[in-house]
Amino acid sequence: MLLQRLGVPCRVSEEAGEQVLRVPEAQLEQVRELYRHYPLGDGVAVEVSPPHPAGRGGFAQALLRHPLTGLLLLVTLIVAGLTQLGDNLGAVRWFNFTDFRIEGDYAYFAPLAQTLDSGQWWRLLTPMFVHFGVLHLAMNGLWFWELGRRIEVRQGAVPLLLLSLSFGVVANLAQYVFGGPGIFGGLSGVLYGLLGHCWLYQKLAPDERYRLPRGVVVLMLAWLLVCLSGIIDLASFGTLSIANAAHVGGLVAGCITGLLGGWLARRRLAGA
Repeated sequence: MLLQRLGVPCRVSEEAGEQVLRVPEAQLEQVRELYRHYPLGDGVAVEVSPPHPAGRGGFAQALLRHPLTGLLLLVTLIVAGLTQLGDNLGAVRWFNFTDFRIEGDYAYFAPLAQTLDSGQWWRLLTPMFVHFGVLHLAMNGLWFWELGRRIEVRQGAVPLLLLSLSFGVVANLAQYVFGGPGIFGGLSGVLYGLLGHCWLYQKLAPDERYRLPRGVVVLMLAWLLVCLSGIIDLASFGTLSIANAAHVGGLVAGCITGLLGGWLARRRLAGA
């Protein structure tokens, strides 16, 4: 086998009737180039750089390879600190979808039209960076790291930024329209958008960099259905409020961009 002669660590397995070749991420592009030139595995030896050493510096190397994913997570962490994970309502007020004031036990929200007329357009986006509690932040952060870097590697930093911001606005608008005024936030609407995008993009233009771990899509969709059923609200006696409209809005938007992007990528591959 050509890769073995070149000393490239690799493993071949069969999944869903397809043979899957696994190599270190650092050498993925070089192996792709080898396959394009030598699909049967024969040919002259080509120099392949050694893989990045595991262990110390591994996470730093990953950040360098996925700078925008890391930057968006850094902004999320900064906002989490400023808002004290939702406990500092004075800070949350500046990131919320609409402005509000607290009087006694009641919160009064400004109309969206009034908010936008005053030039506070940033509110369409900023709720995606607000999280309520360590678990909320940790789960969303881990999923964004997992999904965001796939898109950054395959499509680039600018598409990831545009997709994330677009999904954030769509999810926030959906939550406001269908859930009404309130204090809400989190990356989960964006995550469902990225999930739908990766899922359908991969269906139309298969690529190892977009391959999601087996069962992830089913798990995320099952969790969405559980949240929509109202079981979480009943089990928590109303203390846990799930932004279901944001999840659905993000997922629908992501499926649309995934279909469009996958179709365009498939056309490019067919014409290559």
